[in-house]
Amino acid sequence: MLLAIDVGNTNIALGIMDGDNIIGRYRLITKTTRTSDEFGFFIREFLAQSELKPDDIEDVIISSVVPKLMYALTSAIIKYIHKKPIIISPDLKTGITVISENRNSVGADRIVNTVYAHHTYGRSAIIVDFGTATTFDYVSEKGEFKYVVIAPGLGISAEALTSLTARLPEIEIQKPASVLGTNTVTGMQAGVVYGYIGAVEYIIRQMKKELNDPDCLVIATGGLGKVVSNETDEIDEYDPDIAYKGLKIIYEMNKEDFHA
Repeated sequence: MLLAIDVGNTNIALGIMDGDNIIGRYRLITKTTRTSDEFGFFIREFLAQSELKPDDIEDVIISSVVPKLMYALTSAIIKYIHKKPIIISPDLKTGITVISENRNSVGADRIVNTVYAHHTYGRSAIIVDFGTATTFDYVSEKGEFKYVVIAPGLGISAEALTSLTARLPEIEIQKPASVLGTNTVTGMQAGVVYGYIGAVEYIIRQMKKELNDPDCLVIATGGLGKVVSNETDEIDEYDPDIAYKGLKIIYEMNKEDFHA
């Protein structure tokens, strides 16, 4: 079995994969102050919840955009799972070509997303990842990853509205029944959610126009992606498990080199 770990700015997502099947999904809040023993305890507890032992894990692969916690996390895996993890980097085989002025600045999560889209569909695609930030990554039919749009995430947008105003309350991020708010809370929800849907739709349409690729596939992922995906025809598919699936693809392409 494969333990796939996606370290984001807000959450650390862990997926236990038995072949192509995801048999366990777990999340931790991202904290750079955790020790290796804390990570090790959580990981072993997650395995136990899936009725697994550390020896059942054949390999571990990690995608991370938070360098500060990687020493503790990798140390935990070595100490408690007894495996040296594969870390996503530009040096791994992926089957895509990253075209950037600085390839090392491209987030590992974005590489994983584009790998999944390219190898799964074999056509041009925009992958919209609704995380702390919302990223729109374009990969061509040839596997060229060249263009990106990065916007404040839906959560950041809601937080900014409440933290920078004196009298507006914190709100749950959900779509109200109407854009016409009948009180402060539903008015804020309407502005944040409907406004965000509109921004996402415009960015997708403009990307397709400038790329001259009106028929490219649009895939959404990320925790808040479902909120937006259900409300627009611009997104063709929502899949919360792209990170795990992309990590599995990269693992299969590199495992022989890693164990050589």
